Amino acid sequence: MNSATEAIVQVRGLTNSFGPQCVHENLDLDIYRGEILAVVGGSGTGKSVLLRSIVGLREPNAGSVQVFGETLQGLSSQRRGQLERRFGVLFQQGALFSSLTVRENIALPLIEHAGLTRASANQLAQLKIALAGLPAGAADKYPAQLSGGMIKRAALARALALDPDILFLDEPTAGLDPIGAAAFDQLILTLRDALGLSVFLVTHDLDTLYRITDRVAVLANKKVLVADTLQRVAATDDAWIRDYFHGPRGRAAEQAATRLQEQP
Repeated sequence: MNSATEAIVQVRGLTNSFGPQCVHENLDLDIYRGEILAVVGGSGTGKSVLLRSIVGLREPNAGSVQVFGETLQGLSSQRRGQLERRFGVLFQQGALFSSLTVRENIALPLIEHAGLTRASANQLAQLKIALAGLPAGAADKYPAQLSGGMIKRAALARALALDPDILFLDEPTAGLDPIGAAAFDQLILTLRDALGLSVFLVTHDLDTLYRITDRVAVLANKKVLVADTLQRVAATDDAWIRDYFHGPRGRAAEQAATRLQEQP
């Protein structure tokens, strides 16, 4: 993690409600430059809703989201669009256009938002495909022809299309086998270090938490209960945290991470 603690995203007093159901109430959270921040929490705590609020896909009922020193709420649509192009988003199911090839999916934002010609966009898309660890032959395949792991990587390549400063990942390893999940985690770590990205990820994967995160934020009771290093979060006196981090799966993930760190 970058040693600096510059908060490039500041969420303050965030409230999100769906009719009478309040998911977030007066929630605060920072994302620091260069870090990998994981958000965890029980079902219904609004992890994906928080992600969507930060990237501008959902207007919160109250509160503010400040990105790179500018508050998204109240900005002109043009300026807001410029800021949001500094985000790369990988949605849980990939959200690729089924009627487009992988290359066309990645080229589309380059044509629409960066104004590139189709030829230039296709050339750059091929680079992003390689960056995401996909074989060159995947470029001409349609999403239905891809495995689950390849869909994740294709969606990651599209998220990287506009050279974002922040990468938002919603359950990036969900549905992947352990080997595929570990490879994807390592890819995220490599990209963060090589490209200087900040990463915000929603996950249930304990192995991911122990392998690559700098900080973990726990959502509970409509707020961020704690946001700190994994070790400090795991030591927090809370029933859900105890069950999550100190149950059989949590202990296994911690032991696996320890063995990995001890390897020469």
